[in-house]
Amino acid sequence: MLPEPLHPAVVHFPIVLSFLLPVVVFTAIWRIRRGALLRRTWAVALIVAAALTLSTWVSVETGEAEEDRVENAVPAASLEAHEEAAERFLLLSFVVLVVTGAGLLGGPAGTAARLASGIGAAGLVAVGALVGHSGGQLVYRDGAAAAYIAQTPDGGSAAAVSGARESDQREED
Repeated sequence: MLPEPLHPAVVHFPIVLSFLLPVVVFTAIWRIRRGALLRRTWAVALIVAAALTLSTWVSVETGEAEEDRVENAVPAASLEAHEEAAERFLLLSFVVLVVTGAGLLGGPAGTAARLASGIGAAGLVAVGALVGHSGGQLVYRDGAAAAYIAQTPDGGSAAAVSGARESDQREED
Protein backbone atom coordinates (compact mmCIF):
# COMPACT_ATOMS: atom_id res chain seq x y z
CA MET A 1 0.00 0.00 0.00
CA LEU A 2 1.38 3.39 -0.98
CA PRO A 3 1.51 6.27 1.48
CA GLU A 4 -0.95 9.13 1.08
CA PRO A 5 0.23 11.68 0.10
CA LEU A 6 2.94 10.00 -1.99
CA HIS A 7 5.03 13.07 -2.84
CA PRO A 8 6.58 13.61 0.62
CA ALA A 9 7.56 9.93 0.71
CA VAL A 10 9.40 9.93 -2.61
CA VAL A 11 11.15 13.32 -2.52
CA HIS A 12 13.79 12.01 -0.15
CA PHE A 13 15.26 9.70 -2.81
CA PRO A 14 16.54 12.48 -5.09
CA ILE A 15 17.78 14.42 -2.07
CA VAL A 16 19.90 11.50 -0.86
CA LEU A 17 21.05 10.57 -4.37
CA SER A 18 22.06 14.16 -5.15
CA PHE A 19 24.43 14.11 -2.18
CA LEU A 20 25.65 10.60 -3.01
CA LEU A 21 26.35 11.20 -6.71
CA PRO A 22 29.40 13.50 -6.33
CA VAL A 23 30.95 11.05 -3.86
CA VAL A 24 30.42 8.14 -6.28
CA VAL A 25 31.65 10.12 -9.30
CA PHE A 26 34.83 11.40 -7.67
CA THR A 27 35.54 7.98 -6.14
CA ALA A 28 35.14 6.39 -9.59
CA ILE A 29 37.45 8.99 -11.16
CA TRP A 30 40.05 8.30 -8.47
CA ARG A 31 39.75 4.50 -8.94
CA ILE A 32 40.03 4.77 -12.73
CA ARG A 33 43.18 6.87 -12.37
CA ARG A 34 44.58 4.16 -10.09
CA GLY A 35 44.01 1.50 -12.74
CA ALA A 36 40.48 0.18 -12.17
CA LEU A 37 38.53 -0.97 -15.21
CA LEU A 38 36.90 2.09 -16.75
CA ARG A 39 33.53 0.66 -17.80
CA ARG A 40 32.94 -1.41 -14.70
CA THR A 41 33.95 1.38 -12.35
CA TRP A 42 32.16 4.17 -14.20
CA ALA A 43 28.99 2.07 -14.54
CA VAL A 44 28.34 2.61 -10.83
CA ALA A 45 28.38 6.39 -11.33
CA LEU A 46 26.08 6.03 -14.32
CA ILE A 47 23.62 3.90 -12.35
CA VAL A 48 23.49 6.43 -9.50
CA ALA A 49 23.01 9.28 -12.00
CA ALA A 50 20.16 7.34 -13.65
CA ALA A 51 18.56 6.61 -10.28
CA LEU A 52 18.77 10.30 -9.43
CA THR A 53 17.09 11.35 -12.67
CA LEU A 54 14.39 8.68 -12.36
CA SER A 55 13.62 9.48 -8.73
CA THR A 56 13.53 13.19 -9.56
CA TRP A 57 11.07 12.53 -12.38
CA VAL A 58 8.86 10.50 -10.00
CA SER A 59 9.04 13.32 -7.45
CA VAL A 60 8.04 15.93 -10.02
CA GLU A 61 5.17 13.76 -11.26
CA THR A 62 3.83 13.07 -7.76
CA GLY A 63 4.14 16.76 -6.91
CA GLU A 64 2.14 17.71 -9.98
CA ALA A 65 -0.47 15.08 -9.14
CA GLU A 66 -0.95 16.57 -5.67
CA GLU A 67 -0.74 20.21 -6.77
CA ASP A 68 -4.51 20.69 -7.07
CA ARG A 69 -5.06 19.59 -3.49
CA VAL A 70 -2.32 21.81 -2.03
CA GLU A 71 -2.72 24.94 -4.14
CA ASN A 72 -5.61 26.26 -2.04
CA ALA A 73 -3.66 25.81 1.19
CA VAL A 74 -0.45 27.68 0.27
CA PRO A 75 0.52 30.91 -1.48
CA ALA A 76 0.63 30.47 -5.26
CA ALA A 77 4.06 32.12 -5.48
CA SER A 78 5.60 29.60 -3.06
CA LEU A 79 4.10 26.65 -4.89
CA GLU A 80 5.22 27.99 -8.27
CA ALA A 81 8.76 28.65 -7.01
CA HIS A 82 9.01 25.07 -5.73
CA GLU A 83 7.62 23.63 -8.94
CA GLU A 84 10.03 25.64 -11.11
CA ALA A 85 12.99 24.68 -8.93
CA ALA A 86 12.01 20.99 -9.15
CA GLU A 87 11.64 21.11 -12.94
CA ARG A 88 15.04 22.85 -13.23
CA PHE A 89 16.57 20.14 -11.05
CA LEU A 90 15.01 17.43 -13.24
CA LEU A 91 16.42 19.02 -16.39
CA LEU A 92 19.89 19.45 -14.89
CA SER A 93 19.90 15.90 -13.50
CA PHE A 94 19.12 14.64 -17.02
CA VAL A 95 22.00 16.70 -18.45
CA VAL A 96 24.34 15.26 -15.83
CA LEU A 97 23.06 11.76 -16.68
CA VAL A 98 23.88 12.25 -20.38
CA VAL A 99 27.33 13.64 -19.58
CA THR A 100 27.91 10.77 -17.15
CA GLY A 101 26.99 8.34 -19.92
CA ALA A 102 29.65 9.95 -22.11
CA GLY A 103 32.11 9.15 -19.34
CA LEU A 104 32.08 5.54 -20.56
CA LEU A 105 34.11 6.68 -23.56
CA GLY A 106 37.83 6.20 -23.54
CA GLY A 107 40.46 8.78 -24.32
CA PRO A 108 40.35 12.52 -23.75
CA ALA A 109 36.60 12.80 -24.50
CA GLY A 110 35.73 10.28 -21.78
CA THR A 111 38.14 11.89 -19.33
CA ALA A 112 36.56 15.31 -19.96
CA ALA A 113 33.05 13.85 -19.58
CA ARG A 114 33.96 12.20 -16.28
CA LEU A 115 35.38 15.46 -14.93
CA ALA A 116 32.32 17.39 -16.18
CA SER A 117 30.10 14.79 -14.47
CA GLY A 118 31.82 15.48 -11.18
CA ILE A 119 31.40 19.22 -11.55
CA GLY A 120 27.78 18.80 -12.61
CA ALA A 121 27.06 16.41 -9.74
CA ALA A 122 28.50 18.89 -7.25
CA GLY A 123 26.32 21.61 -8.76
CA LEU A 124 23.25 19.41 -8.40
CA VAL A 125 23.78 19.37 -4.64
CA ALA A 126 23.24 23.13 -4.53
CA VAL A 127 20.26 23.05 -6.92
CA GLY A 128 18.72 20.14 -5.01
CA ALA A 129 19.15 21.98 -1.72
CA LEU A 130 17.13 24.87 -3.15
CA VAL A 131 14.35 22.50 -4.19
CA GLY A 132 14.31 20.88 -0.76
CA HIS A 133 14.35 24.24 0.98
CA SER A 134 11.40 25.55 -1.02
CA GLY A 135 9.50 22.32 -0.35
CA GLY A 136 10.25 22.57 3.34
CA GLN A 137 8.95 26.14 3.35
CA LEU A 138 5.72 24.95 1.73
CA VAL A 139 5.22 22.46 4.53
CA TYR A 140 6.56 24.24 7.61
CA ARG A 141 6.04 27.92 6.82
CA ASP A 142 3.06 27.87 4.47
CA GLY A 143 1.16 24.90 5.93
CA ALA A 144 0.92 22.61 2.89
CA ALA A 145 0.24 19.64 5.16
CA ALA A 146 -3.05 21.25 6.16
CA ALA A 147 -4.45 20.18 2.79
CA TYR A 148 -4.26 16.57 4.01
CA ILE A 149 -5.65 17.05 7.51
CA ALA A 150 -9.41 16.82 7.86
CA GLN A 151 -10.94 18.96 10.60
CA THR A 152 -13.31 17.49 13.19
CA PRO A 153 -16.43 19.43 14.24
CA ASP A 154 -14.67 20.64 17.43
CA GLY A 155 -11.77 22.11 15.41
CA GLY A 156 -9.29 19.28 16.06
CA SER A 157 -7.70 17.25 13.34
CA ALA A 158 -9.08 13.91 12.24
CA ALA A 159 -5.49 12.63 11.98
CA ALA A 160 -4.89 13.40 15.67
CA VAL A 161 -8.17 11.74 16.70
CA SER A 162 -7.40 8.69 14.56
CA GLY A 163 -3.89 8.43 16.02
CA ALA A 164 -5.26 8.63 19.55
CA ARG A 165 -7.82 5.89 18.79
CA GLU A 166 -5.08 3.62 17.38
CA SER A 167 -2.96 4.24 20.47
CA ASP A 168 -5.90 3.44 22.77
CA GLN A 169 -6.63 0.26 20.79
CA ARG A 170 -3.01 -0.94 21.14
CA GLU A 171 -3.14 -0.35 24.92
CA GLU A 172 -6.33 -2.43 25.20
CA ASP A 173 -4.76 -5.37 23.33
